[in-house]
Amino acid sequence: MRDPRVRLLLLPASLALLALAVSLSPAPRAVADDKAEEGFKVLFNGKDLTGWHKNPEKIGHGTGGKWIVEDGAISGEQDPPGSGNGGILLSDETYGDFEVKFEANPDWGPCSGFFMRSTEKGNCYQMMIDYHDKGNVGEIYREGLDGKSNRTFDLNGVYADTEKKMLTAIKADKAENPGNKEAKPKLNLADWGKIWKIKDWNTVHCKVVGNPPTITTWINGTLITEYTSDNKFEKVLGDKGHIAFQVHGGSYGWPLGAKVRFRNVRVKPLN
Repeated sequence: MRDPRVRLLLLPASLALLALAVSLSPAPRAVADDKAEEGFKVLFNGKDLTGWHKNPEKIGHGTGGKWIVEDGAISGEQDPPGSGNGGILLSDETYGDFEVKFEANPDWGPCSGFFMRSTEKGNCYQMMIDYHDKGNVGEIYREGLDGKSNRTFDLNGVYADTEKKMLTAIKADKAENPGNKEAKPKLNLADWGKIWKIKDWNTVHCKVVGNPPTITTWINGTLITEYTSDNKFEKVLGDKGHIAFQVHGGSYGWPLGAKVRFRNVRVKPLN
């Protein structure tokens, strides 16, 4: 048996070594600080909608939809569910040239979008989050402007049942109605199943520069599109605008009870 007096002599030395190890260990960083990399500013605090507001007036999609914070994420749906009443959630601040990053995890079925240089009424350049059959995620649609897009591909679900209720995968196909018949996808369409994670969080990165803007989008680090507008839309859009998330109005493109979710929203002004 070890002499207990030896243990007492060793105890102060052990405590000293433990204190030294703790002092040398890097202090844990808050989630907000960790996400504010490369000059990005956290725009959603993960607790409430401070810094955000719904469309102040009724627009084509509705009076605003329902936006709440659930499990640290912005959750959007029609209000009430199945009513067709949607809308947009806008940042209080406006941005000109900027980069933005966020994570998205929508239910399969909704027609949503991420708005850039948006007005309070939702006129904008939209990165489509049309997360349904014959949909598109990542390319650009001119919302409330002239309705043109640079769509090159469609998304379609792969199901385990004939009722199309059990989604097992999503594939990307050449667009049936492309925005430009001569344009080719920036990504290898066969890789979509590797790029996008179903029923999980996906990182979106957008960059907007100039006016007319050049808009570049990435999903989980893969380039999706690089689009330059052929129109400045001076009568509608300025050099700066809000960013916003959309809940599509109407019965089309929004299954009963479906939600879209966004989190870790951060922005980096470039001018």
